[in-house]
Amino acid sequence: MSAHVFIAEDETSIVTLLKYNLEKEGHKVSFCENGEEALKQIKDKQPDLILMDWMLPDLSGVDICKNLKKDKKFNDIPIIMLTAKGEEEDKLKAFDTGADDYVTKPFSQKELNARIKSLLRRSKPQSSVDVVEFTDLKIDRITKRVYRNNTEISLGPTEFKLLDFFIKNPKRVYSREQLLNNVWGENIYVESRTVDVHIRRLRQAINIENTKPLIRTVRSAGYSLES
Repeated sequence: MSAHVFIAEDETSIVTLLKYNLEKEGHKVSFCENGEEALKQIKDKQPDLILMDWMLPDLSGVDICKNLKKDKKFNDIPIIMLTAKGEEEDKLKAFDTGADDYVTKPFSQKELNARIKSLLRRSKPQSSVDVVEFTDLKIDRITKRVYRNNTEISLGPTEFKLLDFFIKNPKRVYSREQLLNNVWGENIYVESRTVDVHIRRLRQAINIENTKPLIRTVRSAGYSLES
């Protein structure tokens, strides 16, 4: 199960190790070493899971956790606290602020991988299956085929990636920048208006006869998949 994992950690050696092992598992990885900036990037990128150091410059991991969990847009993102604090009361404090799991440094990468997989299964069950359905739309991730009302639809590679990304979180609104980062990739330069072009192509392809539109435009915000 591949996912977008965000690392909030100020020890470069740990970030390097985590990034290497997570990418080896097939995950996309973003990271930040500063608390304030990490919070900003998390809200912008909306990752699938967060690995959070307790002690960060400017803003602690606990404070970031509190901020995210009180916001409906982000409170369902699983958070694993990574910290040298191993006392029971520290663990309880982390869980009280909304952390989903707690790993004490130094940690086993195999154990951490297992915990990440477990949380991803619980938070995004449909991201691990081969065939996903939303209303009368069906995506087969193995054959890369899409069906609407049992009619096969022809999509280009980018349109397929867009639809597959949308269907993981129906009704969630994504900005152009978030779509660019998650579908095209952070290190690839593409103009934001390119998203509009591919959204238009996607709409034209899936809006077949006797079906309702599924891609909603939210003014000044972005796009979402809704029935």
